[in-house]
Amino acid sequence: MKFTAEEIAGILEGVVVGNPMAEVFRLSKIEDGSEGSLTFLSNPKYLNYIYSTKASVTIVNETFEPESPLTTTLIKVHDAYAAFSKLLEFYNQVKLNKTGIEQPSFLSQNVKYGDNLYLGSFSYIGQNVVLGENVKIYPNCFVGDNVLIGDNVILFAGAKIYSETVIGNNCTIHSGAIIGADGFGFAPNPDGTYTKIPQIGNVIIEDNVDVGSCTTIDRATMGSTIIRKGVKLDNQIQIAHNVEIGENTVIAAQTGVAGSTKIGKNGMIGGQVGISGHLTIGNNVRIQAQSGVGRNIKDDEILQGSPTFGYNDFSKSYVHFKNLPKIVAEIEELKKQILNQKNGNNG
Repeated sequence: MKFTAEEIAGILEGVVVGNPMAEVFRLSKIEDGSEGSLTFLSNPKYLNYIYSTKASVTIVNETFEPESPLTTTLIKVHDAYAAFSKLLEFYNQVKLNKTGIEQPSFLSQNVKYGDNLYLGSFSYIGQNVVLGENVKIYPNCFVGDNVLIGDNVILFAGAKIYSETVIGNNCTIHSGAIIGADGFGFAPNPDGTYTKIPQIGNVIIEDNVDVGSCTTIDRATMGSTIIRKGVKLDNQIQIAHNVEIGENTVIAAQTGVAGSTKIGKNGMIGGQVGISGHLTIGNNVRIQAQSGVGRNIKDDEILQGSPTFGYNDFSKSYVHFKNLPKIVAEIEELKKQILNQKNGNNG
């Protein structure tokens, strides 16, 4: 899809300096610009590139005045960085704005769906599913029976949504994510075998949630596993049965949260964190990467280590840990001195 400098200026409420009919069909960094590409300049560190870039169109701040001739057409705006971000959002919307039902795909007869549905090839939509408006379901997705999906939701290729799951508005589920698989529930038997405990609950994902690739969110044993509005989950995260994650909490990759733990709102959890089950973690908590959490956490705590303890205490302790061989050597030397003094006194 091609756009002219004039059309882009209209979207950004900017002013064209140069050829208003210059066409672009891709985006680029200013140092990698080529004919047909659109770029931007906002950081003064990259100023020299504007005189050599081969990009057809460059977005700049309205205060920018070139000191040498340019080959690129300029679009002057109030804030080049904000304008380019707006353009990226617009570009992404255009790119993802697919509609229609591709074949082969399977759509159960009693499915209800809103306007502008996109259903990619080889996708399956089960019985009694309700899909909102502007839902985009990419190829090879599975949506089980009785699933409810709100407006403006995107399921990227290969996402799997098990039965009874509820997904709110403006959510994005990336490729390979699995929502609603059975929780890890098995009862031990006297002979050492295990009996599976039926997992009859569901998963509820509220509005404005992002779920990264290959992240798994298990259905509840009973009741619901709940992901509150605004939560952002990175790739390869495990959320176990009956977990609840509070509003606007963000969790980085490879973190695991065990069953029935409740995490508060506005939290920040680093990568490879392990959180035990049946815990309560407060609001505004910060947990550093590779920490192990095995106790309840109060509001506003900042934690690190395995097992975790206060971040400031951890930092102080780590200084000593790094010097541990030296400290041990000094202790041994002191022990020798004390022993020598005792022997001398006894003599």
